[in-house]
Amino acid sequence: MPHHVAILANDGLCTFEFGCAVELFALERPELGVDWYTHAVCAAEPGPLRAMGGLTVQAPYSLAALAAADTVVIPGWRDVAAAPPPALVEALQTAYARGARLCTICSGAFVLAHAGLLDGRRATTHWRYLDQLRSAFPAVTIDPQALYVADGRIVTSAGSAAGLDMLLHLVRSDFGAEVANRVAQRLVIPAHRDGDQAQLVARPLPAEDGNAIARLMDAVRENIRLGHTVASMAQQARMGTRTFQRRFKDATGLPPLAWLTRERVALARQLLETRQALDIDAIADLAGLGSEASMRRHFRLQGLMPPARYRRRAAAKSGA
Repeated sequence: MPHHVAILANDGLCTFEFGCAVELFALERPELGVDWYTHAVCAAEPGPLRAMGGLTVQAPYSLAALAAADTVVIPGWRDVAAAPPPALVEALQTAYARGARLCTICSGAFVLAHAGLLDGRRATTHWRYLDQLRSAFPAVTIDPQALYVADGRIVTSAGSAAGLDMLLHLVRSDFGAEVANRVAQRLVIPAHRDGDQAQLVARPLPAEDGNAIARLMDAVRENIRLGHTVASMAQQARMGTRTFQRRFKDATGLPPLAWLTRERVALARQLLETRQALDIDAIADLAGLGSEASMRRHFRLQGLMPPARYRRRAAAKSGA
């Protein structure tokens, strides 16, 4: 059976976040050749449901539909100081106990916190609300930097656009990197941003510097096997080494070599999932990670299972 997603709609609905969830899960995608998600938009409370922008939303399903959901998405909450309705809290607790995956965008984390489902877990939310979440729910381990945090079957994400990164993470987990990349291409967004990339950058870059770093990142991705160093990347960006390192981190939240390693690991994961004929040493070489031993070490440092096991798991999920 296709994976079934329940998308919550509430009074004071966050229109952008709701639209992201609908775009990801409600749009049919026959070109992907997979059993794509089915979905249900569920009213979290009695209507009428008013949304930002003066819109009114009529949800076709009630909270009872959560009983059939494999994943529940909470696309924000109207007021971080307002407790969610008891019926919503109970429905989420029941869904989680049944085995559903629960996912939040931005202020939606407060709904799960009120339900006690974040206690003892890592979680994040929009940087504006981090202190409020920490103060109101001290049992939650707050990750203040992350774009999104996956802790078992609960996934929380930061501000609005980070919700898209989290939703693509779900697609990648459910269908693999190749499908996620094709969905990202259709959405015209980056195929992969790690969850622990920083929410905030130190300061905005001048347009000229930002363009130079963006061009460099594209060039490195196209030639990722090369022996890139900080010095060589700085030269390519036409900056001094120290200036380059500072401005790269301002733009991305990561030091250049940390970003490069994450790009290489992301490519290696995609190749492990899609190129079964290639041995692991060849994949390590194509991704610029050098050898199987080096790739295994970088996978471990990023909290991933060893490459051979990762490949077997990906093959089992795809039915190969």
